[in-house]
Amino acid sequence: MNPDFLIAVATMGGLGLVFATALAIADKKLRVEEDPLIGQVYEVLPGVNCGACGYAGCYDFAVHVVEGDARVNGCPVGGQDTADEVTAVMGMESVQSVRMAARVLCRGGIREARNKEVPYIGPQSCSVQEIVSGGNKVCIYGCLGGGDCIEACGFHAIFMNDNGLPAVVDEFCTGCGMCALACPRNIIEIHPANHDVFVFCRNHDGPKEANVLCDASCIGCGICTRKSEGGIAMENNLAVIDYEKLKPEIIPFEKCRSGAIGYLKGGFPGGKKVPGNIATGN
Repeated sequence: MNPDFLIAVATMGGLGLVFATALAIADKKLRVEEDPLIGQVYEVLPGVNCGACGYAGCYDFAVHVVEGDARVNGCPVGGQDTADEVTAVMGMESVQSVRMAARVLCRGGIREARNKEVPYIGPQSCSVQEIVSGGNKVCIYGCLGGGDCIEACGFHAIFMNDNGLPAVVDEFCTGCGMCALACPRNIIEIHPANHDVFVFCRNHDGPKEANVLCDASCIGCGICTRKSEGGIAMENNLAVIDYEKLKPEIIPFEKCRSGAIGYLKGGFPGGKKVPGNIATGN
């Protein structure tokens, strides 16, 4: 047999042995044993990997819970039941989980908002409308009506109502926030479900412009702020609520002519009532 061939085989075999030994030693020295609690926490999570907890997915959340970097009640999708199970796994006392829900903060629908003279013709996706022309409405802050939020919701908790605005079904909403992320106009926000007073407008135009653009716009008059004792402030022509200071009983909601501020289920401008089981925000 050719001696060069034998030398080559021996050399390659020796190198393979050296590398295999090095890898075995490295694996033993550098191996990080996973805390079994991580798997146990992960098992009781919903497994939807929505990212609403602020982490990359359910497993990442479980890792941070075990490491002490995430709250045991930090999964809004799982709610109180999941929080109880996580605390049980961690050997901790149960903590109250605040239920979160999506809120649509625009009432400028088909009936209220002014349209452009030249209608938009093209893909109906909100993200595309925002880039191409800003949609049909003159208001550059209002809902585009393309339904990106509906496609983003994995729980069938949002739909388009007959006024061309997204409506949230509270009983299905998990507060995951995917609809809010999908909205290019940022008119959907995630709030504690017990918040029932909102400013249903995102328009920052001056009073004259806002009043012309939409019948449901906040015109920045400041009536709601004057007796709010700090609960409501005007920022860039728009009322902004401080929920820690808000006292709904002292706010003159009835003086808001456009209905831009008020209770979630208090009705439309003009007195049309919102169905009690739907948190439309419009």
